[in-house]
Amino acid sequence: MSDDVLSVIPTDPHWQPGQDSADRAASIVAGLAPGLPGGVDVEVDVIWHDTLSVVDCGENLQKIGCPCCGASIDTEWWAGLLETHVDDGFATLAVVVPCCGASTSLDTLDYDWPCGFARFEIAVWNPERGLFSEEELTIIGDALGHPVRQVRAHI
Repeated sequence: MSDDVLSVIPTDPHWQPGQDSADRAASIVAGLAPGLPGGVDVEVDVIWHDTLSVVDCGENLQKIGCPCCGASIDTEWWAGLLETHVDDGFATLAVVVPCCGASTSLDTLDYDWPCGFARFEIAVWNPERGLFSEEELTIIGDALGHPVRQVRAHI
């Protein structure tokens, strides 16, 4: 069986909120993704990562573009990178891209579907809704105390 996960992460990958702010934001997220008709609630996980962790879109990933030369980056390169860092996270987002050898940051690659990196995440499992609107993201970010973005994964 496959799952969909709708994650909300800070726009700054290094930023982490306090507990009260995280609880407020998670409550809002849970209210915006009420689950299945008939009262089945969604699972909402609030996660503090010790290191920078990837929040990727899983099977939704179509392609990755290089911000330096515009070329496509092989998704197998990306998969290998994730496998290398799955247990320990990322000490840095600095990377040399395989297409043109330029130095850049993993969070500036052009992911189609969006991917991100974070030390804090609110993840909604099987939310039974589409993406959050810009207005909803602003409300969540205000509660959290930092602007947020979203990543939708299919795993």
